[in-house]
Amino acid sequence: MWDVVVVGAGPAGASAAYEAASSTAANGGSPRVLLIDKAAPPRYKTCGGGIIGPSRDALPPGFVLPLKDRVHAITFALDGRFQRTRRSKKMLFGLVNRDEFDQRLVQCAEKAGAVLATGVAVSGVQENGDEGVVLTLQDGRTVRALAVVGADGSAGRIGAHVGVSFDQVDLGLEAEIPVPDSVAAAWRGRVLLDWGGAVPGSYGWVFPKGDSLTVGVIAARGQGAETRAYLKEFIARLGLAGFTPSIESGHLTRCRSEDSPLAKGRVLVAGDAAGLLEPWTREGISYALRSGRLAGQWAARLAAAPDPVEVRRQALNYAFAIKADLGEEMRIGRKLMTAFESRPRAFHFAALGLRPAWRAFARVTQGHTTFAGLARSQGLGRSTIDLLTRS
Repeated sequence: MWDVVVVGAGPAGASAAYEAASSTAANGGSPRVLLIDKAAPPRYKTCGGGIIGPSRDALPPGFVLPLKDRVHAITFALDGRFQRTRRSKKMLFGLVNRDEFDQRLVQCAEKAGAVLATGVAVSGVQENGDEGVVLTLQDGRTVRALAVVGADGSAGRIGAHVGVSFDQVDLGLEAEIPVPDSVAAAWRGRVLLDWGGAVPGSYGWVFPKGDSLTVGVIAARGQGAETRAYLKEFIARLGLAGFTPSIESGHLTRCRSEDSPLAKGRVLVAGDAAGLLEPWTREGISYALRSGRLAGQWAARLAAAPDPVEVRRQALNYAFAIKADLGEEMRIGRKLMTAFESRPRAFHFAALGLRPAWRAFARVTQGHTTFAGLARSQGLGRSTIDLLTRS
């Protein structure tokens, strides 16, 4: 019997395992925490790898980011036109490769006391009241826990058990493109965000990572052929079609419905498994890290809960903590996405022409505030959000 079992060793799961293992159990010791995943780290993940301020602030103490580049400039474009570059003396955000980043998070969880088991896939979940949760593995073995955190992705078994539902699903396609030094130097310290391709609500990006460029696009699911054509055209437009990608990949991002559950009995969900994602930019690392830490804290409390009443109270408290913070940010993100889908041109020229809009964007990426924080403020930040989300 484990106190806490975390399913999925990405940023949300590793953060949850670290937080749970770092807490104090009811007997004064540390909870017994098991972190399981289908694959052993390091492994490639389709992801731009942008580490914005809220992500940095949610990392374990002393965590050293394996940065491939530090971004001080962003070039904005509207389907390849009307380009302009905005610069900041202070770093806007950092760029990492997810395999290195995720592995370091797992190592932090192990150092805190969590036990890692890989090559393990969950095929079933059963709750037995006071006896805890029984996870059935694909090889027929079972694992018992007093609390479970599901961080196994938006298509994972734990989210399905909890009943997570989604109201926005997008397809992201990405290519890792090795480039010569002359090309890499032209991109160093600068990213490209190119709004509005063939599909409403879509955009493309270029993130430099040393001797390679991460180039990707994202658009609503259901238009796979159009999205693939969008990426091909985007790469050609950038003059990168002559370079052979080392990796080409894709994945679906899913944003939770506002009334989607975050817990069921002694089972919590975090990160992608909970559908926690910024709806406009589809940034998910900060949501994974922050929700993972909260899930780890409350999973430890669930493991120590003496009766069903306390179990329910702690599960409700976890859901409230998520909704009060990340849920509010997602509500603002949905408004921004709705406006962006219908008015990409207005979004582009607001980012270029309105200094408060650029300042707000920079403050969010640097971690000084969030979209929800801007909306709650009484100054130019709120006015900018109101302007951008006006229908």
